[in-house]
Amino acid sequence: MVKNKEIIRRRLHRTFRLESSPREINISSVHFLLGKRVSQVAKLSSKDIKGWLERETGPLLVPIHSKAEKMLDEMSKCVDSLSSNSRLLLDNSQKEIEKRNMKIYKRARALNKLARIFVDRMRQIKVPEDVAYDSFQEFVQGTQKAFSVTDIDIRNWFPLVSPFFIIDRRKFQAVFERAKITLRELDNFSTKEYVKAKTLERTFQLIDKLQALEQQLQTLKEQCAMVGNEKTTVEGEIVEVQRRIADLKSKGGLNQLSQMAAEMRALGGEVKQSLQHLQKPFIKLQSLALHGEGSGLTPEELNKLNQYIIDPFQALATEPPNHPLLRQILGKMNSAMSEGKLKLKPEKIRKAEQIMENVLSKNSLVGLHEKSTKTIMLHRQLSASDQVAETGRSLSKLGEQLEGLERKRKAMDGERITLERACAETSEKIRNHKVEIEKNVFDSTNKRIQLE
Repeated sequence: MVKNKEIIRRRLHRTFRLESSPREINISSVHFLLGKRVSQVAKLSSKDIKGWLERETGPLLVPIHSKAEKMLDEMSKCVDSLSSNSRLLLDNSQKEIEKRNMKIYKRARALNKLARIFVDRMRQIKVPEDVAYDSFQEFVQGTQKAFSVTDIDIRNWFPLVSPFFIIDRRKFQAVFERAKITLRELDNFSTKEYVKAKTLERTFQLIDKLQALEQQLQTLKEQCAMVGNEKTTVEGEIVEVQRRIADLKSKGGLNQLSQMAAEMRALGGEVKQSLQHLQKPFIKLQSLALHGEGSGLTPEELNKLNQYIIDPFQALATEPPNHPLLRQILGKMNSAMSEGKLKLKPEKIRKAEQIMENVLSKNSLVGLHEKSTKTIMLHRQLSASDQVAETGRSLSKLGEQLEGLERKRKAMDGERITLERACAETSEKIRNHKVEIEKNVFDSTNKRIQLE
């Protein structure tokens, strides 16, 4: 072989050297002449791979499958024959039982019981309809187990039945021996010949799974796109509802109501700032009143005091002109402080007395009280108007609609994440199947393919 290769090299060298002009050398032809094989990769789609592989492996698979079908048919006939002979044993033993011949009665009953077991056992042996290595091997192994147990039963029970039913027993044993021979042929064929087709059959199964996975992936992508389109529609609806809400809030009395609410918050801050240093004394006075230690407050004054502690703006705004209840509360608090009933630090007492003097003597809260009263009154009137009420109802409906759309968008986000995860997992399975198919094809045919 080495000598032949050397002769070919010399001829090629002499041929190319004598050429007057350069020529393109066919590398593949050179390698062929030298006995080297060029590995070419065939690119195939998942739709074409099955037909291509059938053509490539037909000379191997078709004869094996034909032989397997033929052997299964033979084995099926053997099982049917065993079933017929088992029923024959059952029928003949039953006839002897019915004769009540005590000479063979017990043996007939034993054979009848054994024959019934044989009938049930043969019924459980199912010959596969479709020829495949896995089902073929499973059938052989299952039948071997059934025959092994039957062999033991024959050795244990037939001698006990002897010498009766000798013709039936011999006939059954002859059929059983032929069946065992056929089964051994099946086992030899499975382990020595059919095993060669195992990888190819597995590859065809993988191809079917691959095509199903690709169809599944296409469906998932369509569902994902549909969810994306629906989400876009829902987001458009959300934008529209938000625009309508913004329009309603910016028009008519609702806008004025919003402005008044802002003004009320600002006035509330001023009231709180003005009464800031009275909060601690108010709380002390409240405690004094609740424990019945002589605060001098009436129930009405105590309720108003609680209001000044919780919401100073509302307390002041709901006072009559010149805020008489606050003046009464401050007067009694001043008396309690003078009598030493309110335990406060000197600095807090000094600041509280300064505010009380401003309120009682200088009327420092009159202007703030008038503004607060007027603002809160206008706010209540505007809130009770038909226009604001109708706008409020519309806003409530739009708010509910917006919440529903937001929930729908959130659900779509979750569904899309699930679909994208399923797409990724299916794509990974497809990649793995393609790699395994390419490897199996190379191992079986020595040809490289690439699935696209």
